[in-house]
Amino acid sequence: MFFLRGIVLSVSIGVIVYVCLSLLVALTWRILKPDALRYPAKLSADLLFAMRLAPAVVSGAFMLVLAAPSFLWLEPRAVVEPMGAAPIMLCACGLAVVLWGIRHAASALRSARRTVATWSQSAAVISSEPVGANRSVPILLSSSALPPLGVAGIVMPTVWLSPAAQYLLSERELRSALRHEIVHVRRKDNLRKLILHFVAFPGMTNLESAWREATEMAADDAAVSNGSEALDLAAAVIKLSRLAPLDPPAELTMAFVHNPTASVNARVERLIAWNELQQTKAAGYSSKSAFCAAAALALSFAAAYTHLLILMHAATEILVR
Repeated sequence: MFFLRGIVLSVSIGVIVYVCLSLLVALTWRILKPDALRYPAKLSADLLFAMRLAPAVVSGAFMLVLAAPSFLWLEPRAVVEPMGAAPIMLCACGLAVVLWGIRHAASALRSARRTVATWSQSAAVISSEPVGANRSVPILLSSSALPPLGVAGIVMPTVWLSPAAQYLLSERELRSALRHEIVHVRRKDNLRKLILHFVAFPGMTNLESAWREATEMAADDAAVSNGSEALDLAAAVIKLSRLAPLDPPAELTMAFVHNPTASVNARVERLIAWNELQQTKAAGYSSKSAFCAAAALALSFAAAYTHLLILMHAATEILVR
């Protein structure tokens, strides 16, 4: 009973933190949205993804690092206090959110399998592209007209190309477009999509759409190294936008081009205006500053850990009453 009580209180604290942080992230995004894409695309994509995941990560840390240890350390085992309705309701809501996230992610996986099965009918491997040491990704020519070009799969990703796209693009344009898709594979963007399905929360649609746009621009930047390649990729975006479906991309796939039109126009404008300075800024992004900030935060947290446990236990006592 003691441990069950601890689980209920820990989950309750996690739910409160998760909801509050989710609302804060949604509000913060509305304020920061006009400036979101002024940074290098790779940095913007990583920051948007981190912002979207922050409520789930922080609430999980509160449960495992603060709430549960404070209960185990400071709660008398011999004392039996009545459990109020609030912690039980919050715990039930937390479990419901987790189960709903699992169901949402599982549904996306099933949908992706069905989509790939449709594409696989009479598909043929035409080549492969390296994505790292001793690893390559197969490129399949699909019998289906859709998608014109895209990446599917998480553990064993594949690049899919339609006959129409193969016919429409020149050799240089196709090479640039394929490099773009390989960047998605290296960045594991389909896995990131699956994680976002798992932590679905109301009001986050615009933030997730901005992340997808920034991810496409980051892949554009990484796929070109000079102005000629940038123009080839811009031409591929324009040509394949005419073949892109009106519906959103299939679940857990990264389509080379998808609506809305504004996103396509923004990508084309960036590629046409490509310059060495832009590429240098994008390539110069590193995680050193983030690592230093995280290390400083971890040291501060360790120094104040005991005091934080005491404060957390006091908060759980208020919740119980």
